[in-house]
Amino acid sequence: MAETNTTIPTVVGPISEVRSSHDIKGPPPYANNPGHDSLNGGDIHEEYHGLILPTEEEKKTLRRVAGKMPASCYYLCAVEFAERASYYGCFQVYKNFIRAPLPKGSTTGAAVLDKNDTAGALGKGSVTATAMTEAFKFLSYALPIFFGWLADTKYGRFRMICQGVAICGVAHIIMIISALPPVLTSGHAIGPFALSLYMLSIGAAQFKPNISPTVMDQSPHKVAHVIEQDGERVIVDPEESLNSVMLWFYLLINIGACFGIPTTYLAKLVGYWAAYLIPTILYLLLPPLLWYLNPRLVKQPPGGSDLGNVFRVLGDCFTHGGLRSFGRKGFWEAGKPSVRAAAGSTKVYGYDDQFVEDVRRTFQACGIFLFLPIYYINDGALGAAANALSAGMRTNGVPNDLLDNLNSVTIVLLVPTMNHVIYPLLRRKGIHWGPISRMTFGFALCTIGSIGFPLLQHFVYATSPCGKYATTCQENSPEGVDGLSSVSYGYYAIPIIITAASEIFVNVTGYTIAYSRSPKNMKGLVSSINLFMTAISAAIGLATSSAIQDPYLVWAFAGPTIAGGVFTVIFWFMFRHLNNEEFVINTDFGDMVRESDNSSDEEANKHGAKGKDTMTQVPAPQPVTLSEKN
Repeated sequence: MAETNTTIPTVVGPISEVRSSHDIKGPPPYANNPGHDSLNGGDIHEEYHGLILPTEEEKKTLRRVAGKMPASCYYLCAVEFAERASYYGCFQVYKNFIRAPLPKGSTTGAAVLDKNDTAGALGKGSVTATAMTEAFKFLSYALPIFFGWLADTKYGRFRMICQGVAICGVAHIIMIISALPPVLTSGHAIGPFALSLYMLSIGAAQFKPNISPTVMDQSPHKVAHVIEQDGERVIVDPEESLNSVMLWFYLLINIGACFGIPTTYLAKLVGYWAAYLIPTILYLLLPPLLWYLNPRLVKQPPGGSDLGNVFRVLGDCFTHGGLRSFGRKGFWEAGKPSVRAAAGSTKVYGYDDQFVEDVRRTFQACGIFLFLPIYYINDGALGAAANALSAGMRTNGVPNDLLDNLNSVTIVLLVPTMNHVIYPLLRRKGIHWGPISRMTFGFALCTIGSIGFPLLQHFVYATSPCGKYATTCQENSPEGVDGLSSVSYGYYAIPIIITAASEIFVNVTGYTIAYSRSPKNMKGLVSSINLFMTAISAAIGLATSSAIQDPYLVWAFAGPTIAGGVFTVIFWFMFRHLNNEEFVINTDFGDMVRESDNSSDEEANKHGAKGKDTMTQVPAPQPVTLSEKN
């Protein structure tokens, strides 16, 4: 490519290496220089922090690409991997641990006499197993509402992550103790196990709502901007950039979740103490990794929640628009300060019109999230229903909860394909597959996959020696009598794989919607609202736990499947217009800080800051010339 002095903005290294091309504490460049004629033969281009913004025509015609992300994004993905590996490595065996009794001749929960026996420990039955595991899930995904708000207002996201890691570490150790043979055979294991289970939920609730926003905070691509790539002018798209890194984030979540495979075998072959030990050892990777990352991360300091202003906006909108106008065109206009001032109001507002737009977008995101509970129920079935289904199937010595791990394996295989083949192909073809289209596709795929659960349960009932009481037939049969259905456990993989594939389109998109459609001081809270939808699905599981048993299991699967199909259609027609909205990130470069290096510390000490943590604002991506780039 011929050398030229045309200035093209791009990220030339990790965010820890880039340096600002202007004083980011001063006014942005476009305030004094609204145009830039270095591209497109003299066409006027606005600048933003040294980045060349695309014109309306370029937005329609130029190909969009994902920008390069800093290494800190991927280190944080590794943090998520270790945490989720420990979480799911244990969670995968909880239901059998609680539901099934100790197998004949076992003191550890392992199946020692008959390979077809199900590993178990407490023998509390499927109703208690559903109640305890769904309560655990509910707390894990409901408490983030509080901890997300606390991170936004007072402590910051990184500190909340570290506190969650500490609590979970203690919980894992107590869980190992609860599974030791002397404790299991004493009949008192339920106490320490329940304590560790709900401690783990509290720690996860602090960690989970703050990790994904922290990953996305590292992105230097706050606005769409034009660069030249391999001789082609393209738009670096913030949405594509975040979607790409969050696919890797979700990939590592599911690589971690694959640890449910070895823990499932350990529970059946060795015992539950070994199944809980491996995730605990892995968890020990987190403290040193977080210590290493601390000075290298870009962080948004706690700045007080915008929640109070949200209620003020709602108050104005309802006062001047009325309850009936909620959800209709013009509802949010009534709450804008400029509109109130034009109507004669002398009230002083602590926010501007753009904040009202951010609130509107946040409520749209919450409306999207309301469709998730029924999706989560279909993605893995209601409560412990899937576990009860597999308990009546012929496993030929394979643990009856092993194939649940195909959920994670499927995602691990599909994410690289989507990230490196499908999505780049769509971008090259100029096809914009918007967030609502992706989520609708995911909802439909999950509904199709979940049809397999009631069909399998029907055939298990039809072929079980105990008829519609197939779940406990093997456990209650005399020694030497086969109490299993003739339906092979292998068929169980079909709905698991299909529903797992849907997560790539629903959950990953949900992360970016929660981040992009929230005010800058509410990102932790809105992320936790997204997670809270899992808590709602768990609450539904708790409320229906008495029905999640024989002989009602067919409808425990079929009811949510039918509802999921109906909700998919409603979702598309309610939100399809959002596909056409421009993707917006409501944090600026100046909103982020990073702990300073030694030279910055020395400079701060000269101004009396000795002994205190010093922070520096994060620079925008640095413009470089094409000759430098090549």
